[in-house]
Formats: sequence, C-alpha cells, structure tokens
Amino acid sequence: MPGGTRRHDRPGLQDEGGGVNLLDLDARWRRFNDPDRTCPCCGRSFSGVFDIGFDHPDAWPYGPALEGPESQGGPELQVGDDKLGSDLCRLGEERFIRCLLPLPILGSDEVFHFGTWALVAPGHFYTYLDAAFGEAEFDGCPALLANALPGFEDEDDVPCILVPGPEGERPRLVAQDGPLKDAQDGGITFDQLLDLYAASGQDIRPHLSQ
Repeated sequence: MPGGTRRHDRPGLQDEGGGVNLLDLDARWRRFNDPDRTCPCCGRSFSGVFDIGFDHPDAWPYGPALEGPESQGGPELQVGDDKLGSDLCRLGEERFIRCLLPLPILGSDEVFHFGTWALVAPGHFYTYLDAAFGEAEFDGCPALLANALPGFEDEDDVPCILVPGPEGERPRLVAQDGPLKDAQDGGITFDQLLDLYAASGQDIRPHLSQ
C-alpha cells in the first residue's frame, strides 16, 4: 500500500512556446495549486502536485519500518537476517533500493513521482552502497519495479534501469517497456494524474470541480 504523500516542487518539463503553461487555463489546476482556496463542500485545500510513496517493497512481509530509539539514522525494521530501512531493504537473497519514478505532467513544468522500490542484483546493491560512502562509482544498473503502482497494477516485473539522481537525492527508476515507459516518455495529463490519486485511495476530483 502507498506509504504517504508529499508536496513536490522540483521543476520538470516545460512547455515549448515562451514558457506558457497550458494547464494554467484549466480552472481545476488553478484550484489544485492555490493553498488559499478551500473546497466549498469540506474546507479542504491543496498546494499542488504531491507524490505517492511506498514504505517497503511489495515482497516485504513484515510491515512498515519502525520509528523509535532502536532505530539509528531513520526508520528500521529487522526480522532475523531480513532488514528494512528508509532507503535499503534486504529480504533473503533479494536486495532492494528505494528510488523515485518520475512522470512529467503535460501542459505544466511539474513532475509527479512514485516513491517506489527497485529490485537489483546483490552486486549492484553493494556497489550502490559503497558509492554512498565514496568508495565506488555507481553508474546505474538493471532493475525490476518492486511495487504495484496505482493505475499500473497490471504491470508485472517491469524491466527498468536504475540511474543516479541529482546530488543528495534518491536514484531514478526508468521503465524500459510497456505503458509505464510510455507514460514516462510522453508524460501524463492532469486527468490521468487525478486518476492515479483516485487509484491510490485519494480521489480529489470532487474537491476541484467548483
């Protein structure tokens, strides 16, 4: 299940033609990005694009990571040799890295992200870990998407490439096939974004209609 949402402010793709954002012509988009506006039916307000995150890979059977004094440097849950942290996961012989899967939003300069997990080979996992401590170079590696994404639930074992992110940020996951690749390459519409939110249990469409 998705583990949370957050506001996303990093710039993405911008429309050609003088920097005009076509979505600014959509009243729903303006309401979605106006934190001073409140929904007339419930008083709820929105401040723009927020991401959908997952606490753990779908294969992880023990529940979410824990916050508490036993956790050093972030949420952590360990069961035997299996371990889930905020950015890394070890489950039997499998190794996972937390990452961002970007989807540019057409008609705007915004990018929506799934905060998801990638299944990688152990050798690539430890190279990534060494790179975090400046002891190796991580240039990317093959990966598999490790979560069923709302709106893309029928996508099984999506082949991907995990690539380094900007300095200080999580790596990016780039799909190599299927509808997810099409969405990353071509972008998604605002209506498709709202459909993704609804599929994750957050149907905000009624709150933007008036």
